[in-house]
Amino acid sequence: MADIHKLDSGAADFQARLDELLAWDNVSDKAVNDTVNDIIARIRAEGDAALVEFTNRFDGWQVEDAADLEIPVARLELAWNSIPADQQQALAHAAERVRAYAGHQKMTSWEYEEADGILLGQQVTPLDRVGLYVPGGKAAYPSSVLMNALPAKVAGVEELIMVVPTPGGELNELVLAAAHICGVDKVFAIGGAQAVAALAWGTDTIPPVDKIVGPGNIYVATAKRAVFGQVGIDMVAGPSEILIICDGKTNPAWVAMDLFSQAEHGEDSQSMLLCPDADFIARVEEAIDELLPAMERKGIIAASLRDRGALIKVADLDEAADIANHIAAEHLELSVEEPREYAKKIKHAGAIFMGRHASEPLGDYCAGPNHVLPTSRTARFSSPLGVYDFQKRSSLIMVSEAGADTLGRTASTLARGEGLIAHALSAEYRLKP
Repeated sequence: MADIHKLDSGAADFQARLDELLAWDNVSDKAVNDTVNDIIARIRAEGDAALVEFTNRFDGWQVEDAADLEIPVARLELAWNSIPADQQQALAHAAERVRAYAGHQKMTSWEYEEADGILLGQQVTPLDRVGLYVPGGKAAYPSSVLMNALPAKVAGVEELIMVVPTPGGELNELVLAAAHICGVDKVFAIGGAQAVAALAWGTDTIPPVDKIVGPGNIYVATAKRAVFGQVGIDMVAGPSEILIICDGKTNPAWVAMDLFSQAEHGEDSQSMLLCPDADFIARVEEAIDELLPAMERKGIIAASLRDRGALIKVADLDEAADIANHIAAEHLELSVEEPREYAKKIKHAGAIFMGRHASEPLGDYCAGPNHVLPTSRTARFSSPLGVYDFQKRSSLIMVSEAGADTLGRTASTLARGEGLIAHALSAEYRLKP
């Protein structure tokens, strides 16, 4: 039988066992932090020279001049033209859907005027320059390019700088093709903590950005955390997660494969099922046993299910919703009869997949909503990446003469109560005699 945790919400130790499974230590160890801090300090002090040294050391290059690290925009178009037609069509279709969804998220400026002539509002402007980190080498993550670049472009970001490590000088054609279709402005063949530091502070070759987005390994994640404040970041993401709520009426093989779809990301990924039907849970377990041997990444899937996976028997679907809100999963599938109605019970989830046909991988690649989602229970207080992450808001305040008198008296009283006399006088100077 499948080596996966079996929990029952009616057991006395259920909450403790669940929380133990949910716990994930995303804090880098001292060695990683020390390495990252050293790299950042070197980049800040030495700029391009340190960037070239780290690239040669970690990526196996023999680069002498930092200018050679830039991948010409023409090379992106060449990559687009070189990939098969079916990949072009898939990228174009996915990009069209992501761009269309992002268009609905775009915030707009607004203002209103009060009776005494005071005008208040909000002015929305895009970030000037954004850095996009994309894993490189043999790994191909064109979907990461789409999901990070297109919302930035829809927001109106003037310049999008992409960095992608190229171990041994190996370029990934799909990633470059995705950058082309997204309209990325500049691409540099750099990665790791050194790329994050270069984007945050800039070098003679790498322009400094206002925000850094995109996934990476533990060194990249640690560097992003370290540079936050100098620049904005999207999030520090943890392992991938899926939680499925099923009423027991879905094909158990579908459920098993959906659990696999996230487990194959890595041994620390998390796949869980909540269901009130014990017989169905047993059939899912049988499907796991039957399907797992044929999986290309069966070792990773098996380790993920063994260490962090769970099949959880619940009393009913109402309890399942309560437990789901506690878990606050990155991906939540509602494989139930009335998913739209049931979704109203969900308060905390990164993305909610409604119905038996909404498999999570559709959201990863082409449904439209962003696949950059909060993990490790952070969906309790954060949201998916979107156009709004590349826009900022400025408050608008225009005060008439009459308004200065009304607001000034209130401000004066409060300022004097706080002991800030200059504040009070600044308002009082504009009061009517």
